[in-house]
Amino acid sequence: MARPTDKQQLLALSEQNFTKMLCLIDSFPPEAMEQEFPFEDRDRNIRDVLVHLYEWHLMMLGWYRCGMAGEKPLMPAAGYTWRTLPELNQVIWQKYQDMSLSVARNRLDESHHQLQSMMAGHSEEELFTKKYYQWTGSTSLGAYFISATSSHYDWALKKLIRFKKSR
Repeated sequence: MARPTDKQQLLALSEQNFTKMLCLIDSFPPEAMEQEFPFEDRDRNIRDVLVHLYEWHLMMLGWYRCGMAGEKPLMPAAGYTWRTLPELNQVIWQKYQDMSLSVARNRLDESHHQLQSMMAGHSEEELFTKKYYQWTGSTSLGAYFISATSSHYDWALKKLIRFKKSR
């Protein structure tokens, strides 16, 4: 499916890609769940992929709360710019090295459902009109949700498929 252009597509593709990702993870044998990826990458295992998504969900939730309160959120995060994403993503990776896969999965499931509820609570106009909210700059709120959900899940799916093929 192409990039969502309306609320129905946004909610559907986010849920579809999230479910595909979880089904793919569930298809791995138990011994693969904690196994390190056999290819060079920042994310070294399934847990790393899930916590990366989770942290980006948390950032999106924070931007949303801040922006909807009439403030300008620090994006992507305090001390980072969109050009320094590799450094931010490395900090995210380091932050979660002690978290278990089961906790990561539970937290990601919770944050996914929070974002789905948030998206569902907006009208088509609020989601897809560029500059509707001042805090989203020149883009739409929907574009931020797409990046945090369906597009990011697609990124994770590709990485997990690569892992599955390498086994």
